Amino acid sequence: MSLTRRQVGIAGLGAPLALAMTGTAQASPRHHRTLHIAGDSTAAQKYADAAPETGWGMALPFLLHRHLTVANHAVNGRSSKSFVDEGRLEAVLSSIRPGDFLLVQFAHNDEKTADPTRYTEPWSTYQEYLRMYVDGARARGARPVLATAVERRRFDADGRAVPSHGEYPAAMRALAAEEGVALLDVQALSLALWQELGAEETKKYFNWTAVEQDNTHFNPPGAIAVARLVARELLRTRVLAPRDVRRLDDEIPQSWITWPEAVA
Repeated sequence: MSLTRRQVGIAGLGAPLALAMTGTAQASPRHHRTLHIAGDSTAAQKYADAAPETGWGMALPFLLHRHLTVANHAVNGRSSKSFVDEGRLEAVLSSIRPGDFLLVQFAHNDEKTADPTRYTEPWSTYQEYLRMYVDGARARGARPVLATAVERRRFDADGRAVPSHGEYPAAMRALAAEEGVALLDVQALSLALWQELGAEETKKYFNWTAVEQDNTHFNPPGAIAVARLVARELLRTRVLAPRDVRRLDDEIPQSWITWPEAVA
């Protein structure tokens, strides 16, 4: 990610707080909460030069009622480790208020064994870093939520959707159970969805263009589909109540997805 986008991402951390303060002035703090997303490129905000690539975090606000603000802090290329080491978790925690949520999704870049700045081992350092997010949120009166990493588009010769995240989902599930943290099993649900759609149909959900065949990142339909999985899991796990979600079964127009210009 370029320095310009890093500047945009860091500057953007203040925007959700400003929105939250505005909402709080109009309603009880009990009713206005912010859902913060810490994650990687599969969730992150994309800019005009990356279109039609779309992070699922860009679509999530369309599935939540307006009294919930989504603050998307996810950044391309980050792992649970590098997000912390770059000071991004500290910046997110500084904007969190009691009653907020911190939704954490990492694994895609934790798996990069050749990169010591990002790699974590599933049953040791990965869990250790995830605990920092959990403990940090709780210390500020916010609720941590763990989400297993959304699956890549990967099929075997027999047309079966193949998992790609190794032991990371199991390690997160175990940590969630140990810490009593709500778990959104996006990995299992997305794998089942890709299997249902099949190898050819899933191309319509990933960033397949005339010049790129990307089996990791989404286009608008894919981002909306994954955001729907996330919203339904937030409801199933009772992190959110029925009054907090909307349009779970409605069509979301692709035209609602926009890619802003990166600001210098």
